[in-house]
Amino acid sequence: MGTATVERPASGGTTQARRRRVAGLGMLVVILATAGVVSLAVGARALSPAEVWHGLFAAPDSDQRRTEISLIVQTVRVPRTVLAIVAGVALGVGGALIQGYTRNPIADTGLLGVNSGASFAVVSVIALFGFANPFQYVWFGFLGAAVAGAVVFGVTSIGRGAGNPLTLALAGQGVAVFLAAMTTAVALSDQASLNALRFWNAGSVAGVGFDVIWPVTVFIAVGLVLAATTLPAINLLNLGDDVARGLGVNIALSRTIGITAITLLAGAATAACGPIAFLGLMVAHVARYLAGPDYRWLVPCAGLLGAIVLLVCDIVGRLVVRPSELAAGVVVALLGAPFFAVLVWRGKFRNA
Repeated sequence: MGTATVERPASGGTTQARRRRVAGLGMLVVILATAGVVSLAVGARALSPAEVWHGLFAAPDSDQRRTEISLIVQTVRVPRTVLAIVAGVALGVGGALIQGYTRNPIADTGLLGVNSGASFAVVSVIALFGFANPFQYVWFGFLGAAVAGAVVFGVTSIGRGAGNPLTLALAGQGVAVFLAAMTTAVALSDQASLNALRFWNAGSVAGVGFDVIWPVTVFIAVGLVLAATTLPAINLLNLGDDVARGLGVNIALSRTIGITAITLLAGAATAACGPIAFLGLMVAHVARYLAGPDYRWLVPCAGLLGAIVLLVCDIVGRLVVRPSELAAGVVVALLGAPFFAVLVWRGKFRNA
């Protein structure tokens, strides 16, 4: 009788928490959809809802103004909106995963060196082959990101510090610094590479067509599927390796799948729109505040928040310096740098 009395409130509380989380995810989807509609209307030329609707669905006609609106919506704003959503989801999920696997609250996807790997690969192929079209060099950017992630993971999988989150962080920073130096050396020796690097490093979702977005989305989808399979294991890994191992988690396999997922997500997003710093870091913390520590809820929340933040930052970048634009990555950095500083300050304050 006493046992039944104890269990009912716990069950009710769990059901209520689940409902709150589902409602929260639903609200984030609504906010994302609203931001997507605003993204289609905002830019150097503002469009009314009726013009956006026409630009999306109306058949071509002889009206030059209507044809121009269709071109703006279909070839400029729809691709950048889709890329912002796809890349934001990838970076948000990647940021939550890397913090879970490293047990480091200030970890970001750049910790694995994927940003530096992508930058080095892009600059190198532009210098060697003179590529100018994103469709030509985006694959090399993805390859560079994947190789950098594999090297970092390989280094941390051998020796006495194998599997240690601190070893992963140190190896990632070492590879990132080395590749950043190599990128600078190549860029300074070739003017075309330097020009491309300055644009690409800003982190922009503009100027990329569906010929790049759809293939990149396939890699991100694979990364999301892999990430979903590891979420229960991350919850246990955060209790400590010994506890997780005692509960039946294959730690090596789980970390391999997780790092592969992070590399696919961050590598594909970075290859498509350049490195976007702090996004994964920020949304992982906000998602933890909203959804709690359970990664089965935290990761989807982080993905939606990543898409919302990147899309809103892209919209803001179009408005603040009209008729020119600020790259979305610049706006994200303007938010992320103070956010990072506050995290560090709070950590020191608590340890004082």
